[in-house]
Amino acid sequence: MFKVKASVVYPVHGVGVIKKIEKKEILGEVNKYYIIEFINNNIKIMIPTDKAEEMGIRPVIKKSEAQKILKILKSKPSNLDDDWKSRYQNNTERIKTGSIHEIASVVRDLYKRNKLKELSLMERKMYESAVNHLVLEIATAKKISHENAEKIINKILP
Repeated sequence: MFKVKASVVYPVHGVGVIKKIEKKEILGEVNKYYIIEFINNNIKIMIPTDKAEEMGIRPVIKKSEAQKILKILKSKPSNLDDDWKSRYQNNTERIKTGSIHEIASVVRDLYKRNKLKELSLMERKMYESAVNHLVLEIATAKKISHENAEKIINKILP
């Protein structure tokens, strides 16, 4: 169980902070809920505490893990399929896992693919969203500003 003020990641929205844990009655059933506010878009959501893991809520990576994530960005791409629809679907599934490793791999692959041939509009949006997620999680893990995390990533992916 997470505590109030804990930084967490939700695959759909990225990095957020647990603002409260409250009991609420919904449809005649009383449950505890995490009230999570997301850093990048000021969205607040309620997640039942007993379903958090099932929904992919996880703690932000540790500082030491952030270095491993940056190494993924430097590694060889794995998904340079010529069919953009297939590539897009594959990358969507990878992002939905909520794994920061998968998100970093998607960023790396799309970045390298863009160097070979321009990305489709949908892939560019996916790339921007994945980079944003990566920036926020690395910044939170390393306790640095978003700008500094972005600079670190931009050094690796110029």
